[in-house]
Amino acid sequence: MSLATSYLFLGVAVFLGVTSNSFAKSAEGFTLLFPSIITAITIVLCMYALSLVMKNIPMGITYASFAGLTIIATVIVGVIKYNQVPNLYSMIGLAFIIIGVLMVNLLGGK
Repeated sequence: MSLATSYLFLGVAVFLGVTSNSFAKSAEGFTLLFPSIITAITIVLCMYALSLVMKNIPMGITYASFAGLTIIATVIVGVIKYNQVPNLYSMIGLAFIIIGVLMVNLLGGK
């Protein structure tokens, strides 16, 4: 698998992670069947995609990138879907996450 394909699978993992997070909120503590099932399926598929990424990208870089990107994307979904707008300090922290992901991937070496 090429490095580009690994990053493609990382994107898939992020999408699945965000989907899982969104449905977990909708599951209301796993009391609703459909969102609970979607949460379980998407998190398992997410972990599978991450395992494919780790064939080419070191585990620490993979997980740091996944976590950071998933956090940012989940915040965006929260703003759009649930009107959960972060405050100034949260925005600063999110900016640091973005900087960290960029540093790990562009300057961290693989």
